[in-house]
Amino acid sequence: MDDYLLLRKRGYNVISNIGEGSFSKVKSAYSERHKKNVAVKIINRRKASMNFLEKFLPRELDILPSLNHRHIVKTYEIFETAEGKVYMVLELGVHGNLLEFIKNRGALPDHLSRKLFRQLSLAVKFAHELDIAHRDLKCENLLLDKDFNLKVSDFGFSKRIAYDDNGKVILSKTFCGSLAYAPPEILQHQPYNPKVYDVWSMGVILYTMAFGTMPFDESNLRKMLEIQKEHRYQFPSNSVAPECKNLIHRMLHPDVQRRIYIATIVEHPWLQERGKLQDGVANQREEPSTSSGSGNTTTGGKPANSQKG
Repeated sequence: MDDYLLLRKRGYNVISNIGEGSFSKVKSAYSERHKKNVAVKIINRRKASMNFLEKFLPRELDILPSLNHRHIVKTYEIFETAEGKVYMVLELGVHGNLLEFIKNRGALPDHLSRKLFRQLSLAVKFAHELDIAHRDLKCENLLLDKDFNLKVSDFGFSKRIAYDDNGKVILSKTFCGSLAYAPPEILQHQPYNPKVYDVWSMGVILYTMAFGTMPFDESNLRKMLEIQKEHRYQFPSNSVAPECKNLIHRMLHPDVQRRIYIATIVEHPWLQERGKLQDGVANQREEPSTSSGSGNTTTGGKPANSQKG
């Protein structure tokens, strides 16, 4: 059955196409039940790879219903047809993603970076406490709702953390995510702790918020790895608070034993100052505006690409 007809029968009136890949597509639709616009992700099993069908899709379908948090995209419904199509009805990011937001206005002011990053931190802390790692945190996967509050999306690479008999995290070996957001242990093809990987990606995201550009150039992986391992980063603007730079520096630590953990991030002084935001939600909307800062978010002039391992 045609997607439009099937969705209409279930109370979703398709509005437009949001995006399309080799085996999936995303549409916006009006939900008669929820009285609001939603996103519908449609996956065609017949076109997807066996690796995706056996590993990544089952994990996503298992994990999504567990993630009930105000700063994680809400899952309204998941259903499947006999023709092999999976439909995920999700909360819609009305104001697009964080990458688009930064491209529009450049480097974000301190109070706005703090608000959005605190919301991200609370979402990741919630997931990590459930022993769920995202493994593809990047600006493109952080959506903004009608009030410009942040919502973490796309758990296609997510994974439940497993432990050995001694209570230690069983390290992952599959590379997931985008090179521009990947830590040195990933670039060196070493087994990694998925939660610690998430923290590094958060460091890249905060740097991008604060400076309007990305910290690493993925076009030269050897040089990128050298810069990461030296733990000496360029902070192009003096207007960024020292406490913010300190948090970035601690998240982007090449030594996984010394990299800050999510519980410590949430309590970091930079996120606590100037009046702690209750649950990370601002009292008023933050709308895009023209900024004198850089209007581009770049990775050495190239967009970051997601890859499956």
